[in-house]
Amino acid sequence: MSARLLLADRDAVADALTFAGRAARLGDGAVRLRAAAGTLTMWAAVLAPRGLFDSTPTILGMRAVRADPELECDFVVDATGLTSDSSDDAALALPATALAPAWAGISPPQGGWVPGGQLAAAELASRAQWGMAAVANKLPADAGEDVVRVVRSDVWGAPAPELAGLPLGVAFAAFGLGFIGGEEVVGVFSAPSWTRVSLQRGHVLVRRPPREGLTPVRSTGRVEG
Repeated sequence: MSARLLLADRDAVADALTFAGRAARLGDGAVRLRAAAGTLTMWAAVLAPRGLFDSTPTILGMRAVRADPELECDFVVDATGLTSDSSDDAALALPATALAPAWAGISPPQGGWVPGGQLAAAELASRAQWGMAAVANKLPADAGEDVVRVVRSDVWGAPAPELAGLPLGVAFAAFGLGFIGGEEVVGVFSAPSWTRVSLQRGHVLVRRPPREGLTPVRSTGRVEG
């Protein structure tokens, strides 16, 4: 029997599988599962840097579903390996192995978020559709994986004036993960190094890349010769 997670009911399992299916199509195919206090929180990276000097922002989609109050876990698996458990319709069956993507090692803060404005859900949807068209237009025929990654990073990582300077990938994550459900005013919150866009159906989190280069020279007092 495969390992499994006990959720609240069959609707919670269906919710988790829907998120996992959408996440598998958008990013690297991995989903992080962390459960505590009756909630299973799921993350997926729609965009993430590769390597130390990659300036691509980390853009995560997050969705929470109800779980068994005693369930506690924190690991990453292949999203396509998640299935419903044939012996218990309230359980989520897991793949045999876990993953270790670099983005999963950096967790968004659980508190300290400060309100930082609002966006319209319709604007997110519009920007997502514009970006998808831009990616399609930039991709050459029979593009390889590396070319696709560079084009996606170029389009989705660019700041969008219509989104208060947030990366365009925020709109792509909200749209592709099914978080946009109609007319909605979306809250924007900030914490050190992070921005969170909160919709009724889920959240999109952006981690700003670290500043590159050396810091300004600081005076440390006169050195006597």
